[in-house]
This record gives sequence, C-alpha cells and structure tokens, in this order.
Amino acid sequence: MALAAKKAGYEGIVVPYDNRREASVVKDLPVFPVKTLHQVVDFFRGFIRIKPEKADISAIFKRNIKSEVDFSEVMGQEHVKRAMEVAAAGGHNLIMVGPPGSGKTMLARRLPTILPRITFDEAIETTKIFSVVGMLKKNQAIVTERTFRSPHHTISDAGLIGGGHIPRPGEVSLAHNGVLFLDELSEYKKHVLEVLRQPLEDLQVTISRAASTITYPSSFMLIAAMNPCPCGYLSDPKHECTCTYNQIHKYRSKISGPLLDRIDIHVEVPAVPYKDLMGDSDAEPSEEIRKRVEPARSIQSGRLVRTKIYCNAQMSNRHIKKYCVIDEASADLLESAIDKLGLSARAYNRILKIARTIADLEGRADIQVDHISEAIQYRNLDRRKRIS
Repeated sequence: MALAAKKAGYEGIVVPYDNRREASVVKDLPVFPVKTLHQVVDFFRGFIRIKPEKADISAIFKRNIKSEVDFSEVMGQEHVKRAMEVAAAGGHNLIMVGPPGSGKTMLARRLPTILPRITFDEAIETTKIFSVVGMLKKNQAIVTERTFRSPHHTISDAGLIGGGHIPRPGEVSLAHNGVLFLDELSEYKKHVLEVLRQPLEDLQVTISRAASTITYPSSFMLIAAMNPCPCGYLSDPKHECTCTYNQIHKYRSKISGPLLDRIDIHVEVPAVPYKDLMGDSDAEPSEEIRKRVEPARSIQSGRLVRTKIYCNAQMSNRHIKKYCVIDEASADLLESAIDKLGLSARAYNRILKIARTIADLEGRADIQVDHISEAIQYRNLDRRKRIS
C-alpha cells in the first residue's frame, strides 16, 4: 500500500503502529504511525503532530548479514558442492539423487548462503509478497535474505501455486528471489508437480478466480531431492536394493519428462564415507564460494544488460546461439555425448548454458572443451535412462 501511495503521488501515508517499519522502507514517502483512530482524526485536524518513521536500510541489511548455516559444516560431497556452486552462479535448477542420509537436505539448506546477496529492489519485491500473506515478523521492516521455502510433499496445488477465494501467493511466490526446495520429489502428487511448469517457464504465476485475476512473481531456483528408488539404496555399494524394475520405473515415472527437462543440473549424492565425516579440517565456507559466484553473476548481468533476463539459466535459444558459441573440439565432444546418451534438444541447450556458467566462473570469454565436459557430467539422469 505504501508503494501504491507513492506511485499515485500521495504526500504520505498513515499506518498502524506495528506496520511502521515495514512501510518506512519505501523511499521518499513520509510514514505516520498511529495506535488509535482518535490519533488519526486528531492528526488530520492538526491537533497533534506525528513524527514520520524513518528506516536506516543499510543498518537493517548489516544486522542480518550472518547466516545460521554454512557450507563449512558439510563434510565431503565436494562434487555436489561444485554442482551447487555452478547452479548458484548461473541460477540453474538442480536435482540431487541419492540414498537417505547422504546430506541432500543439508546441502540444499545452505544454497542461499552462496547466492549473490539480495539487492534492495529484490528485497522490496520479496517483502511485498510476505506482507500480502502476513508473514513478516513483528517489527521486521524488510526481508533482507534470500528466502528458502521447503513445503511438505503433501501440499496441494493451490498451496504450491497460490489460490483461495481472495487469491493469495503460494510457495512458488514466497520463494521469489530465493530457493524452493522439494524434498522427496517423487512423493509429491503428479498433478502438483505439473503445475510447476508455468512458473518455471514464465517466472510468474497467474491465479484466476471468478472475482479477480492476480499475477504474482515467482522467479526462484528449484532445488529437488529424491531417492534413486523406493527403498533408497539402488547403486549403494553398502546396502542391497530390494526394489523390482517395475517398482523403480513407477517411482521415477511420477516425474514427467517436461518437468525434468526444466531442471538443468542432475547430480548424484552418494553416502558420505566415514573418513570424510571424521575429518578434522573444516570445509570451504560459504563466503569463499560466494566470492566466486558473485563475479560470475556480474559477468552475466553485463552480457545480458540489454535483455530482460539476468542469468544464464534464463537464456532462450536465441541467446544460446549468440553467447554459447563453441569450437570444433567442443562440438565433437558434445555430439559424441548426445549420440551415446540419447539426449534431447532441450538437454543439448542445457549443457551449453551450464558450460557458459562454468566459463563465467573462471572468467573465460570462450567456452572450452573442459567446460563442456564438466557440463555433460551434470546430466546424470539422462545417462541412466530418461524418467518419463
């Protein structure tokens, strides 16, 4: 409402006292907090003066700079951390496949700590959504960290996308500018997963009701996790899988090909060896990884400055042809991989986008053979057999 008042040219806004900090983040709009309706009347009649609330945005962001979780707490799984670094650098969606207890959830919860710090404009967008739902904490002025949403697999399509008599944002919008984590992906109802396709493609979701139609933003990174089979131990060297072929096929078929094609990076997460768990040295902290991710995002912002997209994951075929040019050696490697793995055209484009991100992480203008080689490794589910 404060943003709307500013846009409409109002000289100020009167708000309930408990909403004063939230409204005061809107620049150049005086915010007058009141506790009673008598105060409102007296204020407009000129009987009392109310000091406008002011927010020190820089101080608010500094107070919330420390995260409660960090990648330094994760022992082992270096190849998975690398995949998550690539995902963060290019804004790519990612799926982890591994047995129970391998650390998939632990890794996912730490992804926001390596994403580029949220900008003021992004914070305003996210805060608007949380304000609509009434999820801002008391005296919280603005959302200063990238959100991490992890809905349970029993969630309905309305809870995920949004809905209600008066359309409210769903989890895909609450994850705007942040991360949506779907644990045990194959346990979600199939029709619930299918409604994800529109927000993943359009970066927004439209909720239509008889009384109104509302569009909410939903630009998020999708991180999914699943077991390789119903019992969870397929290909685990220390546990025997008890599932039949038909059980495994039915388990995986809940995830449609079109949805899987919208996930750029597939990575296997094996059980952590005992020697890694008992290691004395701390793993690389999130801040060090973020120092590599942020320059890569800056390169992409500069490259895509004339477009309406902000990271490699959002590139269309036109952008891929322009910015993902590869040499003959890289083309030969990619052709060989596609022939052997039977990859789709969409997977081909995903590999090029991932390779572009890997090159950006290294600060390289051209995509090299080693970038293509690493990108191919991130299509694990294609190498087994397509889930469809």
